Amino acid sequence: MSPFWKKEKKSEADKKSEVEKTNPPAAEEKIEAAQPEITAKPAEAEVKEMAAAKPKVLTAVMSGCTGCLISLCDNYDILLDLLNAIDYRYETTLADVRQIPDDQMDIAIVHGSICLQDQRQVDDIRKIRQNSTFLVAMGGCASSGCVTRFSVGGQAATPSHESFLPVASLVKVDFALPGCPTGPEVIANTILAAIGGDLEYLKPLSMLAGYACGCDLLTKIIGNGLCIGCGTCAMACPTRAIYMEYGRPHVNQELCIKCGACHAQCPRSFEPSFEMIEKRLMGVE
Repeated sequence: MSPFWKKEKKSEADKKSEVEKTNPPAAEEKIEAAQPEITAKPAEAEVKEMAAAKPKVLTAVMSGCTGCLISLCDNYDILLDLLNAIDYRYETTLADVRQIPDDQMDIAIVHGSICLQDQRQVDDIRKIRQNSTFLVAMGGCASSGCVTRFSVGGQAATPSHESFLPVASLVKVDFALPGCPTGPEVIANTILAAIGGDLEYLKPLSMLAGYACGCDLLTKIIGNGLCIGCGTCAMACPTRAIYMEYGRPHVNQELCIKCGACHAQCPRSFEPSFEMIEKRLMGVE
């Protein structure tokens, strides 16, 4: 199945070509109207302009607190227009559907980690991946495992440990939205970017699945000489586990919930890997 955004971009190109033959200035205005700029807080008009695409979307809840779903609903000023911009096929809270559909989805949004002892969750995530063009892991539990990595469940007469893994440990994840919970604006802008086929906006989100804790700041950022001491990681931490000292972040592991928000917000987290640094700066092949 061809991604729905490619189909939209092709149709817009055809429209541009047809209009340019008769009136070139009008064609330029047409394209600008079809691709509104995505801002920090999407405006109501932008959501309505995107609504013509109507991609098929499902949202699945695995093992989590549903805080990310609440965060989605916190876009209350544009929520109805945002939901009208998509063809919502499955969500146990916002849609009256109880079975995951078998037909192909354009966007699958999963929040919560996967319990390996829950065969239903394992089967569902594999089915969702197979039937989806894009799979988005929303929130710390889905993208990195978050606090559920340390959870103990199954407290019956004979207690037994249960294992919780991020979605990327079982299936391929296209885009991850860390945070506990993910911010409302990030969720809204990601949906808009997917609807509009803005892969430049989405590209950084494809690199986030799997990052688990503040230790990444020490090993991937400070350890590679990339930290600029801006303090963004400390401001992004939802539990205040990170504090700045002598211009560098320090992590209180007792407070860190492994959500990955700090690494995702670090402006240097998308710099070249250490292997590339060795190759370019040290002449190592």
